[in-house]
Amino acid sequence: MWFYIIIAIVVIYLILSLFFTYLAFQIPRNPVIDPPDWGKITDTRIGAANGGEIEVWRIEPEGPSRGVVVFVHGWGRNRDRMVPRARIFGEMGFTTVIPSVRDHGQSSPHHFMNAFRFAEDIKTVLDWVNEPVLLYGHSAGAAGAAIAANQNPEKIRLLFLEGCYARTKEALRSLYRTYNLTFGILFGPMVVLWMDIFYRFRMDKVSPALLARQIDVPVLIIHGDEDENFPLHHAWRLRDGFPAGRAELFVGKGADHSDCSHTPEYPAAIQAFVNRHLQPESA
Repeated sequence: MWFYIIIAIVVIYLILSLFFTYLAFQIPRNPVIDPPDWGKITDTRIGAANGGEIEVWRIEPEGPSRGVVVFVHGWGRNRDRMVPRARIFGEMGFTTVIPSVRDHGQSSPHHFMNAFRFAEDIKTVLDWVNEPVLLYGHSAGAAGAAIAANQNPEKIRLLFLEGCYARTKEALRSLYRTYNLTFGILFGPMVVLWMDIFYRFRMDKVSPALLARQIDVPVLIIHGDEDENFPLHHAWRLRDGFPAGRAELFVGKGADHSDCSHTPEYPAAIQAFVNRHLQPESA
């Protein structure tokens, strides 16, 4: 009898964990409304990898452009979330391109979005821009940006990774414990295992800290010292994964996972990094 009870508990656990894995791909969705208010704005849609569409803003500066910056939002957000960051680059004279990845904002639905799919949409946008860019990703968008930069090095001039994790499976387990300790302990490891099975055990192979070894462009890692989703040690490990001298770290004092851009030091840190690596005559 006890044998059947144990089997029933295991089956129920597996079913529940599989259901929670499905939910993890679906929620949360937390878009914001914050359209750009500078330059010449083009609001368009471009074809996505699976036949869907990606909504994109392209904002040209008032004067000559120093180049193109592509911004990628995090999980559950949309292109509006990156507007305050893009505004800073716009004021520096850059053309800014801000998409919503599939299944976010008003882009086409697509089930089971993840860092791989984020990278697919980034590649689509890079092909559409059709020139080397500065690539800026936040959170899941940063992980997607790392994958895209690893796969398309010729298309990236500078890379910005904000709120990025180092190792994929470790980061997810930590994230689930942060959201709910009981869920994270009881179901988090199994949810991550289901995801890894679904992606043919490739999740850790595309960990940003591993991909960093083959990304030979200047990188600015941006991380809040009070980030509970991915604590600061993720940023240190990520920085150390890049070739020597390629990665710099800006730590937002008092900032959480999404608030580094609100710190007083952020605009100057961005401008200094860009000016160090992009000479006026080559920008």
